[in-house]
Amino acid sequence: MSVLQRFEKRLEGLVEGAFAKVFKGVVHPVEILNAMQREAEAHKAILAGGRTLVPNRYVIDLSPYDHSRLAPYAAALAQELAQSQAEFIGEQAWTVYGDVIVEIERGEGLDTGMFRVTAEVFSGDQPPAPEPPPAYPGGYEQPGPPMGSPPPAPGGHRNVRLVSGDGRTYPLGIGSTVIGRGDQATLRLPDVGISRRHARIDYDGNQVVLTDLGSTNGSMVNGQRVSAVALNPGDMVQIGTTTLTFRVDG
Repeated sequence: MSVLQRFEKRLEGLVEGAFAKVFKGVVHPVEILNAMQREAEAHKAILAGGRTLVPNRYVIDLSPYDHSRLAPYAAALAQELAQSQAEFIGEQAWTVYGDVIVEIERGEGLDTGMFRVTAEVFSGDQPPAPEPPPAYPGGYEQPGPPMGSPPPAPGGHRNVRLVSGDGRTYPLGIGSTVIGRGDQATLRLPDVGISRRHARIDYDGNQVVLTDLGSTNGSMVNGQRVSAVALNPGDMVQIGTTTLTFRVDG
C-alpha cells in the first residue's frame, strides 16, 4: 500500500469522516500531500557522503473560506500530513533535520479551493529560509518573483529599528526579518493575536518594506490594513495587539 493510500485510509476514520464533508467540492487533503511530496522533490540538496537532504517543515496556506471550515480539524490533519510525509521521505531514503513539521495557516488572497505549500529546511537552532511557494488548485498557479534582498546601497546604510510601546527596541539588519510568535520567526513577540509567521520586513540598506505573510489577523500600518508597503519614519505598525513604531537613525 502506497503512502497516499495509507493516508486516505487513516483519513476515513478521522473525526468520523468529517474531512469528506469539509472538503467536498474544494481542496482535498490528498492534494495537499501530493503537493508536499512535489515540494520535497523540488528542493533536494546533496550532502557530503551522497545523502539527499529535503525540507522538513511545511506551511500550508489555505484560502480564508477553506481555513475557517477546516479550523476544528487543522491540528489532526497537520499531524496526519506530517506522518505521511515522513513515511514518503523514508521510502525515498532521503534525510531531514529533526522531525517533519506541518503547520496550517490562513492565506489571504487565495481563492476557495486554492492552497499554497511553503517548504523549508528547519534545524530548530536558526531562523529558516523559506522557499518561494507556488499556489495549488490541484495544479500550479505560478507566483510572481519573490521579493529579494538587494545589495546595500553605496556609502553605508541607515540604522533602522522598531520600537514597542513599552520602549523595547528591535534593530533591523540588512536582509529579511520575519516577525511572529513561533520558533521560526526571527523577531518573536509573545502576542496570541500574532501568527507564527506573521509579517516580513525586507531592508536593502535604503528602503524598508513590510509584507504580510498571510497572517490570520492581518498587518496594519497607520491604521490601514496592508499586504506590502514601504515604511517611513514614524509609521505605526500594528500586528495582533502589538504596536511598533518605525524609527530611522542617520
